Amino acid sequence: ICSEKRLNNIQFCMEDCLAKNVPGDFIECGAWRGGAAILMRGILAAHGVTDRIVWVADSFQGLPTPPIGSVDEQMYNFEAVLEIDRFAVTLEEVKSNFLRYGLLDHQVQFLPGWFNETLPSAPIDKLAVLRLDGDYYESTMDTLVSLYPKLSVGGYVIIDDWGLDRMCGEKQAVLEYRQEHQITDDIRAIDYHSAYWQKGG
Repeated sequence: ICSEKRLNNIQFCMEDCLAKNVPGDFIECGAWRGGAAILMRGILAAHGVTDRIVWVADSFQGLPTPPIGSVDEQMYNFEAVLEIDRFAVTLEEVKSNFLRYGLLDHQVQFLPGWFNETLPSAPIDKLAVLRLDGDYYESTMDTLVSLYPKLSVGGYVIIDDWGLDRMCGEKQAVLEYRQEHQITDDIRAIDYHSAYWQKGG
C-alpha cells in the first residue's frame, strides 16, 4: 500500500519530466493491484498527454519462490504478505481497476510474466520514470539491467522497498548495480520505505 508521500513522489517525478520534456514512457515494475500505475495514467490524462505509455510489468501470479537462504525469504514468508496471497492479483483484476477510473486504453500496456523473461525484449524505446517494486534482489537486478540503460537523462528511478533491506534484496541490488556502473547520482529519501534518484548526464 503506497503512502501519500510515495504517491506524491510519483506525481512529482512525472510532472517534472513532462515540464522539462524528458523523453520516454513510464513503467511500474511490480504492480500488485495497479494503484501506482493507475495514478501514472491519470497524471498523463490530467495533462492531456497522448504520446506516452504507462507500462505495467508484473507476474500477475504473485511473488516467485525466493532462493533458499536469501534475505528475500523474509518477504516471502512475512505475515502481512501471506495475508494478501503474496501479491497475487490477476491481469484481469488489474485491468478492471483501470476501467473503474476510465483509464484503460492504448496508453496502458501490460507486460505479464517474470521480469527476466519479459523485460529484456519489452518494446520500450525510452523511459522517463522507472519505478522498482519487484521486492527481490534478482527481480530488481533483472529490471535494472534491462531498463536502466533506456532511462533518459533527467529521468527518475524510484525504489519502493529501499528501506526494507532486512526483509528483501531490492536495496542490495540497487547498490550493486550503481557501483558496477559507477552511478553517483544522489539517492533521496521519500519516506522510511522508499527513495529515488534523478539520472544525471
